[in-house]
Amino acid sequence: MKCARCLLQLQGLRLVGQSASSAAQYGTLLQSASSTQLNFLHNTQHQVLRRFHGSPACAKSRPVRAEVINEDNKKSDGSLVTYDNLFEQVTKEAKTKATFIKVVNVFLKRDVRRRGHVEFIYAALKKMPEFGVERDLEVYNKLLDVFPKEVFVPVNFVQRMFNHYPRQQECGVQILEQMENYGIMPNIETKVLLVQIFGLKGHPMRKYQRIMYWFPKFKHINPFPIPQQLPEDPVDLARLSLTRIANDRDAKVTVYQLPCTDITESGEQITLPHVIGIQSPSQMELLAKHNPSKPVFVEGPFPLWLRKTCVYYYILRADPTPPDEKVEEPYDPERCFFYPLQLDLDLDRDLGEEESFDVEDLDEGPVFAMCMTSREDEATLNQWISGLQQNNPILGQVPTLFRLDARPKELQGAADTESGHHHQRPDPETQREERQTEKEIVEDEPPRRSQGMKQ
Repeated sequence: MKCARCLLQLQGLRLVGQSASSAAQYGTLLQSASSTQLNFLHNTQHQVLRRFHGSPACAKSRPVRAEVINEDNKKSDGSLVTYDNLFEQVTKEAKTKATFIKVVNVFLKRDVRRRGHVEFIYAALKKMPEFGVERDLEVYNKLLDVFPKEVFVPVNFVQRMFNHYPRQQECGVQILEQMENYGIMPNIETKVLLVQIFGLKGHPMRKYQRIMYWFPKFKHINPFPIPQQLPEDPVDLARLSLTRIANDRDAKVTVYQLPCTDITESGEQITLPHVIGIQSPSQMELLAKHNPSKPVFVEGPFPLWLRKTCVYYYILRADPTPPDEKVEEPYDPERCFFYPLQLDLDLDRDLGEEESFDVEDLDEGPVFAMCMTSREDEATLNQWISGLQQNNPILGQVPTLFRLDARPKELQGAADTESGHHHQRPDPETQREERQTEKEIVEDEPPRRSQGMKQ
């Protein structure tokens, strides 16, 4: 009996010891858990919580605060402004190709990941004409080198089909479109850069392939090409323009007066304009056959655009001859062997074909000569007519009339701004006449309906 009681007492002591140890362990666990929670809360106060990325459908369904949108817009506007200011800060002295490449190198060294490269490229494309590098292929390749390499290349057909990285591809296409607008053909370096950036199946690569297909076909299609750099001398520019207008290789350009400065007897300094004309042998023959009783006219100025430069010219012409006085001259078959002026072909015609053609011929009259000058007045054009009389003596017998139009708007802009500040006051007599006409108009007007209703 005593042995059984002793055994029961020993088992009770063990259970009490185990419960005490488990309670102690549980207490330590609670203390550790509470301490970790406190540490976690303390750390979260100093750390920013990470945001979870949701699907586009969730983003559309949930409203977005206006403050967040305004902050994003401010950041984007600020980025564009900073890139524009980057060009202004670096290029304070002179805007050249070296300074432009220097700005690009500054952006490349700023961040290894090339953050904001799309905005920088758009800002650089806008600034290229200011630096005079809009026709430089090396600069365009330098801008393509700004893109990160092998990041935007599609890996599978799904990415190719769904326009992988569309914003970057649009930026690459924009670079190629500006090259196309300025007539610059890409080279092998451009192709290698596009393959490294967008792959062989990207939209910029397709744009490159189209340019390389069409540019060689249209490069030399113009039979009258214009040089890339026009001459700065007004006399050389006038020669180029007149030879381009004249449709005869035998036409001769004559310089009647060169631009110079002269001092009068009173001591005033006068600048004389340049007068340059052109006339062909066929025009001299037409002028020699002109009826002296009918006048000739000096008309102009007419505009002519050479790339971005606009020049103006004048013509010496006559009225078209009436149909009663026209004399049809027989064509000389040996005048031109390559392009015959008349064809007599006996062709069999069908019953449904019409022999009469509805062609409207507009005879504007013969043009005897053309000229260019830097001053638009009759005195300067009279020097041109007097110079033409040396080879065309009939001009001394023919009356000459001037039909000069007003100056073009491009030339009137500066003069109008100056004259806009100084308005002439009208004469008192004209003011009185205007007041009298206004009174007569008011008296002649019938009474209005509202006045009749009041009466």
